[in-house]
Amino acid sequence: MNRELKIFLCLVSAFAIFYFLPVGTGRFDGAVLESLKLVKWYAREHVILCLVPAFFIAGAIGVFISQNAVMKYFGPKANKVLSYGVASVSGTILAVCSCTVLPLFGGIYLRGAGIGPAIAFLYSGPAINVLAIVLTARILGFELGLWRAVGAISFSVIIGGLMHLLFLEEERKRTEEAHVDNDLYVGGEEKNSRPLWQTASYFLAMSAILVFANWGKPLDSSGLWFTVFRYKWILTSLSGIALAVMLWNFFNVKALHVIASVAFVTAITFIFPGSPILAFASGATCLVLMTFGGGEEMKNWREQTWGFAKQITPLLLGGVLAAGFFLGSPETPDAGIVPGKWIQALVGKSPDVFYQWVSGISGPSPDWLSFLWPVWTNFFSSLVGAFMYFATLTEVPILRGLIDSGMGQGPALALLLAGPALSLPSMLVINSILGPKKTIAYVALVVIMSTITGLIYGIVIGN
Repeated sequence: MNRELKIFLCLVSAFAIFYFLPVGTGRFDGAVLESLKLVKWYAREHVILCLVPAFFIAGAIGVFISQNAVMKYFGPKANKVLSYGVASVSGTILAVCSCTVLPLFGGIYLRGAGIGPAIAFLYSGPAINVLAIVLTARILGFELGLWRAVGAISFSVIIGGLMHLLFLEEERKRTEEAHVDNDLYVGGEEKNSRPLWQTASYFLAMSAILVFANWGKPLDSSGLWFTVFRYKWILTSLSGIALAVMLWNFFNVKALHVIASVAFVTAITFIFPGSPILAFASGATCLVLMTFGGGEEMKNWREQTWGFAKQITPLLLGGVLAAGFFLGSPETPDAGIVPGKWIQALVGKSPDVFYQWVSGISGPSPDWLSFLWPVWTNFFSSLVGAFMYFATLTEVPILRGLIDSGMGQGPALALLLAGPALSLPSMLVINSILGPKKTIAYVALVVIMSTITGLIYGIVIGN
């Protein structure tokens, strides 16, 4: 097919789509409005507090952590117990969603991490959130919470290992192209590198900003989790001040720039006490400005951060628009172009509702459909969960509503294991980093393993 014919077919297809758009129908207009509502909510709740600090951390990985260090601890030849062990429990520290983890994943993978540990980190980041696990156990039951925790940790290692085996040859070529120079290491440390404690402190401060700024409100109005939530902005501010001091002390950012930035953000905080996001955005802006006064390292950090931001942000926003259009938002899951009652009918404990809906015949469904129904409901739950966007902790109340509407426990677990770790926006970004072949393999593994685990759980509890 020549180029001109392709252009012609694209034009004809675009014309046909616009010509037959069902504008004016309630379902279509509602889905368009829902997609805009979802992307507005995402921009307000996630871009500033989640993505911006994640971009800075990802940029810092590319500048302050050498490729040799990444290869040593997370490369294909690294100690598997150490690399997979650290990657598989990272989500207990980072309370991030499937989109926020992407810049961090891109940072370590592009610096030379093996596909296995990188994928383990990619899955575990949003899947093994301590608050989400606790909330699942409290609202959906202890057994479901326990299975979710064990399944998520196991999944990260198993899926990472399978991805490593599937793309073993490509990983070997990638390792050879990395040109790791072992002579850079003397006694396990790199020559001419900054002391490890400085780099660790620097990343700890940035991670603390990301974690505390996005700390969710727990159910109980007392205890450690609630105390952290109550003082989250104070903890975020202290972490930001610590980062500013490190920029001056470790990276030679001019003291005047640091003092002026801290003073400006403090003033914004006192002038607008009810707008912590405004103060947070001011701090991010000051951080960018400080990088102009810190030499070559700060320049490289700024450029790396901007590189991740311009690569990932358009894909995420476009993906959120599409997810809202097709499936609605967490607050109104029935407002997308795909009616919520369809999904409920396709994941119910019994196929009777679905059979009556499709055939128009009331009464019990055929035996063959009842036999295949558990496989279908778990697969469908995994697939829908993989494409739908879940912000951190929102999957639990959505599941509560679906279970109350007749969803089985097995499909509920399948959705919990696939949903938070994947979404349509995240797939678009993963594809830009790994390419279509590896992205399809990763998505397929998550869906298949979620389906199998949901089936097993349903059999174990007899539901």
